[in-house]
Amino acid sequence: MVTRRNFIINTSLAATAVLALPSLAFSMNKKEIGLQLYTLREELPKNVKETLEKVAASGYTNVETYGFSIKDQFWGLSPVELKKILDDNKLKAVSGHYNLGSYLYDGNTAELIAAIAAAKILKNEFLTVPWIDEPFRKIEDYKKIALRLNQAAKMCKEVGLKLAYHNHDFEFQKHDGVTGYEILLNETDKNLVYFELDLYWVVRSGNDPLKLFKENPGRFKLWHVKDMDKTNPALNTEIGSGSIDFKPFFKEAKQSGMVHFFVEQENNYAGDSFQSIKTSSDFISKELI
Repeated sequence: MVTRRNFIINTSLAATAVLALPSLAFSMNKKEIGLQLYTLREELPKNVKETLEKVAASGYTNVETYGFSIKDQFWGLSPVELKKILDDNKLKAVSGHYNLGSYLYDGNTAELIAAIAAAKILKNEFLTVPWIDEPFRKIEDYKKIALRLNQAAKMCKEVGLKLAYHNHDFEFQKHDGVTGYEILLNETDKNLVYFELDLYWVVRSGNDPLKLFKENPGRFKLWHVKDMDKTNPALNTEIGSGSIDFKPFFKEAKQSGMVHFFVEQENNYAGDSFQSIKTSSDFISKELI
């Protein structure tokens, strides 16, 4: 009996068939599970080496850094020193969160230049903007920030980096009928500025990630996979233990444009935080990819 599987394998259309099925195309990289290191913000500054060893042992191959500053670099380590520890544990820092407040609000490029230099040493693919401070969330602010994101993205492209913006829920608040997120999506160059979609915050804000995928195909190159506690939506939980069904989102990974995703859990750990990241990794590996 000729099964569908045998048909695909045994015809010259195999490659086309795989590309036509987003879930199959995505599964080719199923071992690439990432962790936003902010999840381990209590442990990491105390012992970077030991913490990253445990991250690798928990099934992660990619990480996303946070906390870089010109003064302290990464928790007292230079980018070169951090890169060695990552390499020793076969971890790739494919993205990093870099606070660019002084650049976004005032146009001061010193912070941006330092972030780009660090990102290049770590071999980041994406330099990701994680946050907009509360005083800068008015319509005119979002418009100015969109322009600055375009400028920063051009600087990143010149050295082989991509720029992304990470959301929370406040970007979805309406100001005279328009949201900050709509301004950032519509007034940035779609060929230069990408987005890291935090699925938890999108759902928490009452919005639908699938609708965003459909309306803005290809722009969400990065995801944060963060689950919502079933009894208290303000809290996180291990992936697969909460109220968010991630399966529909992963089925549309190709439409989203997603190339990397990162588990993140900011609170409400089920005991030990290292066990939490292992639980999330195991669920993703078995159920989602």
